[in-house]
Amino acid sequence: MTMQSQAFFHQPTSTVTYLVWDEASGEAAVIDPVLDYAPASATISTTSADRILRAVSDLGLDVRYVLETHAHADHLSAAEHFRKATGAMVVIGEHIGEVQAHFAAMFEAKDVIPDGSAFGRLVADGDSLQLGETRIRVMHTPGHTAACVTYLIDDAAFVGDTLFMPDYGSARTDFPGGDATALYRSISRILALPPETRILVGHDYLPAGRTEFAWEATVAQHRAANIHMHDGVTEETFVAQRQGRDATLAPPALILPSLQVNIRAGALPPASAEGRVFLRLPVVMA
Repeated sequence: MTMQSQAFFHQPTSTVTYLVWDEASGEAAVIDPVLDYAPASATISTTSADRILRAVSDLGLDVRYVLETHAHADHLSAAEHFRKATGAMVVIGEHIGEVQAHFAAMFEAKDVIPDGSAFGRLVADGDSLQLGETRIRVMHTPGHTAACVTYLIDDAAFVGDTLFMPDYGSARTDFPGGDATALYRSISRILALPPETRILVGHDYLPAGRTEFAWEATVAQHRAANIHMHDGVTEETFVAQRQGRDATLAPPALILPSLQVNIRAGALPPASAEGRVFLRLPVVMA
């Protein structure tokens, strides 16, 4: 096994970003990086991303890829910052165009072409990427969004939002393109991996009874104890429970600014003629 990894927890959004690298070659990938965004002042900074870049420098790594598990609705992606800083290729699932089409229309983002061309590479189920001597395999795992993918690297599955820790369960499916039945089938594929496979999640929200953040559990642990998707849970039961819970959830706090950036592969909207950048806020009358 030549893959090494380090997790970086972004507490304001409960997001886990992973730096993974091939020990033999020093080639690296960053999975789901985060921009810092202060909603009250609409201020963006790269403090958290730059912390990862310092680790890259300290370890002498060459970042080849930014791997997005999906277009996030809860944080702004730092993919563009990493691309500019390292020359890394930004990778996302091939169905991202479906997500772009919906939200480009919602925000009247006429610069967004809904074909994934803003990203460096679109990947499909069964594709692979080479990272030195390490192979990154792609599994299409829709349900949370149509474009969600899981990255399989050595003994680890980087699942994004598809699964959370066993005591928190699974992803919501009420976003456009979400599908509880598809999520059940995607999770079933993940949990069919070898029982010792490590599942690395994209977020951790502390449930009642736990006081320390965590982001790793094995397939065996999920199959035994995941509160939504342990062994014996039928598709019908899962879908009913998932849809029932989704109906009670508020939208993520950063959904509107996040998606405007994330459908552009982490880039901000084009500046105005005066050189200012704006994020749009669609207003809906109740």
